[in-house]
Parts: sequence; structure tokens; C-alpha cells
Amino acid sequence: MIFDSIDGLVELLEKCQIIAFPGGFSSGDEPDGSAKFIVNVLQNEKVKNAVHALLDRDGLILGICNGFQALVKSGLVPYGRIMTLDDKAPTLFRNNINRHISTVVQTRVASNNSPWLAHEKVGDVYSIAVSHGEGKFVATDEMVEELFAKGCVAYQYCDENGVTSNDSHYNVNGSVCAIEGITSFDGHVLGKMGHSERFFADVFKNIPGKKKQTIFSSGVNYFKK
Repeated sequence: MIFDSIDGLVELLEKCQIIAFPGGFSSGDEPDGSAKFIVNVLQNEKVKNAVHALLDRDGLILGICNGFQALVKSGLVPYGRIMTLDDKAPTLFRNNINRHISTVVQTRVASNNSPWLAHEKVGDVYSIAVSHGEGKFVATDEMVEELFAKGCVAYQYCDENGVTSNDSHYNVNGSVCAIEGITSFDGHVLGKMGHSERFFADVFKNIPGKKKQTIFSSGVNYFKK
């Protein structure tokens, strides 16, 4: 049954243009649980080859929350390939308060150097729901410098005025440089902690701020060019 599932997944991957890894406790949320499960599947040789083939034909990949964890721990962000990582690679760790956080935060657009961010305006601020226990983005100084230099820092936690901050009221998990989301070096893979998918009409009406991000429409429109 497992091998049949893998073969079925590969068959679907060969036909698609976008892969999206959801959040919301997609595979259980024990420490590292979802990410490890997804990464184990991605590291299957057949699946890995199918994912790489999708990227090589100009496909896109998105991961939110647990999905972001999987992208980071597989190497798909920032390297754009499924690979074995060393201690220089970025990772996601337990929140500074060492417990689950569920709230709405402000994030600013830090780059639009990606098909996913094509319709975003650098500096725009969004109110975004977060819900995670392991959302603290951690990376070496050298990696952080490279991510910023290559326009791979997609979103950062900030205050209501768009000023990035390490204050725990804004940077709720303690991420380095207040990083909420990053892309792969080529921009085709986007991972972020904030649940952009949780906003739809008639929700969060009592919360101020801009809430509807453009990443989903931008991903689809990329293939309508």
C-alpha cells in the first residue's frame, strides 16, 4: 500500500505545476512531527526526482507553517533542492516562550523577487494569523546575509508601522532578524509561518490591517503568462 501511494504521488507530481504543503497540524504536531513525516516522503528517491523535475520545468512550491518546516528541513528553501543538510543550514526551532502561539501578527513584505511575490509591494504590512509551536527561524550570520543579499527574505515580523522588531509582542517566536518567510535562491519555492490561507470574506473583521495576501493568485497567474 505504501509503495502504491508513492507511485500515485509521483504520477500526480508529473502532471502538476504547483506543489503546496499545508499547515494546520497536517500530520500531527508533536515536536518535528509534521516536518519529519513530509521530509521522509520527499526523500524517497522517486518522489525527490519528481519534485526536482517539477522545479526544472519551471514549477512552483509553497509551504505554510508545517509545510514551511518541511521545506526548510528538506533543503527546498533556500537551496531549491531536496538534500542532506549540515549545521550551516537554516532551521526552525521552538518558540522562545517554549509553547504554542496562536494569534494575529503583522508582517511586512521584504522582497518581491519571486513568482509568488510578483504582485506584492515591498514595505506593505499584513495582519496574518499564526499558530505554531516551532516557528523560530534560525540561521547563521552568513546565511542571513546571503538571504537578504539575494532577495530571499520574503516577509518579516513587524509593528503596525512596518518597522521590524525583536520585541516578543511582534516577533512572537524570536526569529532571527524577524524573518517570517523565505524563498529559495531562484525564487520558485516559498515557505512562511503565517497562515495566509486562513483569511477569507467575513473573518477577522474585528482585526485592523490588510489581510489578503496575493501569493495564491500570483502562483496561479504565473502559468497564465
